[in-house]
Amino acid sequence: MSSLAGYEPLFELALLNMVLAFSQYIPLRAGVFSLGSAAFAAVGAYAAAILATRYGVPPVVCVVIAVVAGGIFGALAAVPLARLRGVFQALATLALVQIVLSTALNWTALTDGALGINSIPKAVHLTEAAIAVVFVGYVLHVIGLSAIGRGFDIIREDETVAVSLGYSVRKHHMIAFVLSGAIAGLGGAMHAFSSYSITPNEFGFHMVVMLLAMVVLGGRVSVFGPVVGAIILTGLPELLRGFQDYRSVVQGALLMASITFLPSGVVDTTRGWLRRRALTRGQAGADAAEVTS
Repeated sequence: MSSLAGYEPLFELALLNMVLAFSQYIPLRAGVFSLGSAAFAAVGAYAAAILATRYGVPPVVCVVIAVVAGGIFGALAAVPLARLRGVFQALATLALVQIVLSTALNWTALTDGALGINSIPKAVHLTEAAIAVVFVGYVLHVIGLSAIGRGFDIIREDETVAVSLGYSVRKHHMIAFVLSGAIAGLGGAMHAFSSYSITPNEFGFHMVVMLLAMVVLGGRVSVFGPVVGAIILTGLPELLRGFQDYRSVVQGALLMASITFLPSGVVDTTRGWLRRRALTRGQAGADAAEVTS
């Protein structure tokens, strides 16, 4: 038990990364090439940290406000961004991340600039992080089974078909941005209450790449995709502790191998293989029964 207790911070980090990965998963599932989850997470983290450290607001209230702030920021960003497509959408959301980081760095009266905000109370532990993962995962599962989720899937595969079936692409993209902002706001706030301090650099290009890699590696259709991706990419540095100088190389190679050999991600590829195997077995059983009869 003592050895497992030593890994508790790693488990906690993996769970928090799952929440943030969910915020990247939802726009990708909807066919939105958004890289803005890091910006939404920064909004949630700074909102929660400022309220807690300067105004003494209880952490639970801070988290709720961070979720709302992230959702509102996502809605505002969706107004221009939902009109864009493909690489233009990706570049625009990347620019959004840069705008938020520049604001955090230069608005020192509010954010303390590059020094960040310190002395944030530790209010998120392993239990709270696990509850957040289960709750967000369940909500996304329910959404995936609803008409909105079906719309996401059709739009991701072919926007022309979606429009012909009566789905509003812009409406669904806006929903994806709002959900992504709210979930990222939750993840950012929980990160702030877990790490005692936050700085602008934590929400930069590194987080953008990490969240995108988690979803690409795990899969962008199944809700379990971001979970598996977060587990792999959070645990990998621990496994490669003895190869500190080559850690980034191995991570990059793993991502390239996943894109090449598992383009749908680990979870979605595995589900597809199991489904085809079950269909093959069922067909073989039907053929055998027909021969016997």
